[in-house]
Amino acid sequence: MRSRRIIGTALATVLGALAGVPAAAPALAAPGNPGEPRYTAGAPSAGDPYFPDQGNGGYDVRHYDIALSYDPATRYMDATTTITAAATQDMDAFDLDFRGPDVTSLTVNGHKASFTRAGQELVVSPRPKLKAGQTFTVVASYAGTPPVITDPDGSIEGWVPTDDGAFVPGEPQGAPAWFPGDDHPTDKATFTFHVTVPDGVTAVGNGRLVSKTTAGGRTTFVWDQAEPMATYLATVTLGTFTVAESVTPGGVPVYTAVDPRLATQSAAAVARIPDILEYFSSIFGPYPFGSAGAIVDRAPDVGYALESQTKPIFSSAPSVGTMAHELAHQWYGDAVSPARWSDIWLNEGFATYATWLWTEHTGGATAQQTFASSSNYGRAATSSFWQVVTADPGPEDMFGNVPYNRGAMTLHALRGKIGDAVFFKLIKDWVAGHRYGNASTAEFVDAAQKASGMDLTAFFDVWLYQKGKPASW
Repeated sequence: MRSRRIIGTALATVLGALAGVPAAAPALAAPGNPGEPRYTAGAPSAGDPYFPDQGNGGYDVRHYDIALSYDPATRYMDATTTITAAATQDMDAFDLDFRGPDVTSLTVNGHKASFTRAGQELVVSPRPKLKAGQTFTVVASYAGTPPVITDPDGSIEGWVPTDDGAFVPGEPQGAPAWFPGDDHPTDKATFTFHVTVPDGVTAVGNGRLVSKTTAGGRTTFVWDQAEPMATYLATVTLGTFTVAESVTPGGVPVYTAVDPRLATQSAAAVARIPDILEYFSSIFGPYPFGSAGAIVDRAPDVGYALESQTKPIFSSAPSVGTMAHELAHQWYGDAVSPARWSDIWLNEGFATYATWLWTEHTGGATAQQTFASSSNYGRAATSSFWQVVTADPGPEDMFGNVPYNRGAMTLHALRGKIGDAVFFKLIKDWVAGHRYGNASTAEFVDAAQKASGMDLTAFFDVWLYQKGKPASW
């Protein structure tokens, strides 16, 4: 099982080599002072080729405590983020990813720290310096209008204002719009959110609702995400919502927040949440978190849904199939997150295939029929659909059809290759073995070969690494 927190000098070195990003040098003995540490700056990147500025090295975040107030009328945010982290090297400087408003103050371990900003990098110089293994606390206060981030494919994320609040998706690079941190999936941490909004506005975050207090015309919601979470899965979507609370047959509390304007259109999908979770638990293993739910908002400029941990967020009324897709991500994508963004098919292929299985389970098309359909294997060999590499689609196509549909087809073809018993044990063990951590395509290939006892090199080469429509496998 891979450690759930592997970011730091070692990871920066490995991934940095892939991206051509220099990693921070390890601390060495100072000249003339044997045994004394030589302090260096943490790496300014995790070295992920898709987003070279994303993530950082030199430390491992343990917890984020984010306290913010937001007024939808003025779109003004006043916030303080407290980061608890552990140094993985001797450091005289480190980076945080932050695209948000002006920083008004910043301390490290209670001492005022100097900082500079360039692009998304907030470069902090702590004094005293930090030693390897030391736990430290960063407190950053900032105020202003948080930005909307545009991705390489033209979609938007970050802090997206709505007519009654804000829709807050973070994949793949939107989290730094509203809080500073180590914004790469490999540095997971626990989270607490304190969100203060005008009375009548509801703020919904990851995890469980700890408290709700009202005073002076404003309400503060406190949410706590106790299981480790990648930064891109964090949300505090807020607006006018109808809230409902229930419990699944397996005992998982469910919290749903729905924009009243979308209540009728989304009712069927919201009602199926307990059934979907129970079915997926039967084939993927126990639901991995202490709470579940969904947020259905009206954010017409966004146009997509996201698997925010414990509570997927939808920018419009979802279908039952879309709800199933995002809930499947709680296992594949949230509990087990990609080691780097080129592994995105492990998120989207699994969630898409889970939707095929749900459709078959509820009396619709079988997974085989969906595999063979004109949207999938039935596409002509000349289609551009076959000209993107599934295991490396690039940042412009990472949320296109290929990681989703061809990813799902890869899994169905693998199921046929190794048999149902081995396949379903494999995908259940995959979650159990990497729970709350990260995993790569290479690790999945290795797991499949070990589980099946077969040499699947040619199979995965055809389905994951080659362009062109697979003809045999």
